[in-house]
Amino acid sequence: MLLREGLSRVLDEAGFVTAGAFGDADALLAAATEVPYDVAILDVRMPPTFRDEGVRAALELHGRHPDRGVLLLSQYVETTYARELLGAGAGGMGYLLKDRVASLDELVDAVTRVAAGGTALDPEVVAQLVGRHADPLSSLTPRERETLQLMAEGRTNQAIAARLHVGVGAIEKNVSAIFTKLDLEDSGADHRRVLAVLAWLDAAI
Repeated sequence: MLLREGLSRVLDEAGFVTAGAFGDADALLAAATEVPYDVAILDVRMPPTFRDEGVRAALELHGRHPDRGVLLLSQYVETTYARELLGAGAGGMGYLLKDRVASLDELVDAVTRVAAGGTALDPEVVAQLVGRHADPLSSLTPRERETLQLMAEGRTNQAIAARLHVGVGAIEKNVSAIFTKLDLEDSGADHRRVLAVLAWLDAAI
């Protein structure tokens, strides 16, 4: 309850409007049919069992309203849940550790990106996956892995270029190389950035 109320206050102070705050997944799902919203923010573990109710609710919300964002908060890095969430759609999905709530800039950035249809994957989740990635990614260079890590966080090419202090053209070349090395052809029907991140998660889990 304290986290829920605190989060509502922080978001309100950041200029967002809180459409509703609910104590369990059932109440949220019931209200979601009546209350308009852009992003739903859920805890991974919710009453009554405090297991994966938040994940299940997030997936159901995304299935009902694929044009609306879902941002999950977790106390610990749970890569299986992150993969399941990202695998549900091309965008509008996020997964952050609760520690990020203490950083208003990071929280606002994540909510804004998810609301716009992008992804926001916690750097700690990505860092764990980097340490465990397997053979399908062994052909990537260190800079390509850095690029893919930032792609997994939901960063645009421009944001990645700024983070790595290189030109956008260099990042575009890295992204193109990642697609080529992971055999992700430009079919026009799939979101290759998301598929690249999923390939990474598949290899890591």
